[in-house]
Amino acid sequence: MIEKQIKYNNASINFTDKGEGDAIVLLHGFLESLKIWNEFSDKLSKQFKVICIDLPGFGKSDYIAEVHSMELYAEVVKSVLDSLQIKKCTMFGHSMGGYVTLAFAEKYSEMLNGLSLFHSHATADSDKTKENRDRTVEIVKLNRKSFINQFIPDLFAPENVEKFHDEIEELKENGRQTTKESVIAALIGMKERSGKLKILINTDLPIQFIIGKQDSRIPYNEVMAQASLPKYSEIILLGNAGHMAYLEEKEITLKAVRCFALKCFER
Repeated sequence: MIEKQIKYNNASINFTDKGEGDAIVLLHGFLESLKIWNEFSDKLSKQFKVICIDLPGFGKSDYIAEVHSMELYAEVVKSVLDSLQIKKCTMFGHSMGGYVTLAFAEKYSEMLNGLSLFHSHATADSDKTKENRDRTVEIVKLNRKSFINQFIPDLFAPENVEKFHDEIEELKENGRQTTKESVIAALIGMKERSGKLKILINTDLPIQFIIGKQDSRIPYNEVMAQASLPKYSEIILLGNAGHMAYLEEKEITLKAVRCFALKCFER
């Protein structure tokens, strides 16, 4: 897949676009890169123009600032879409990418016809979670690679850890390419993000929620409660998935992404 670059405030931002037609945007999560979407992009590009972006500090995109806020990430996404002359899209955000999607919806709602929170949610960090982020920052400062090696397997449902051993090792290796400064910038950005429940309540956009019942990061009952807020919600609840259903339940989630995007463009 051919990767392209644009400049954002003198920083290089890496992305891919593949296919023709209606545009869908796939955003990766924390410690990930656009590589996680390679198979989705290959298959979805038969029907859509698929844009995947390395968020600043991840993959091949440059580190920009000491804090990578969700709003900064959203501005970078907007710059990529502008470079491609994309006026309307359906956006899918995995984990942290979901926070970026909500920040994008708050700033540039006119560019969206729907959005998907793929193992993500709309509330700000609790006080306890903020404390955990601070502790994680200190751990990363001491031993970034050790943190990554422990963090990634815990994202999977317990019974899936051995099954997806090779994929986990690849994710670890990809994560280890991320600099300490970039990891910390993202952690602080997530810690400082504001809640976006008002978007769920007030938007006329359809919103998809892809939820893992065994997600150790986001309790599924909390996301289910949020899914009751929008005027139009679509819920994909996966009993055998943790936080990584694009791997753990690949065929189901690929079909869900395709069908949701088609509905959004048919409205």
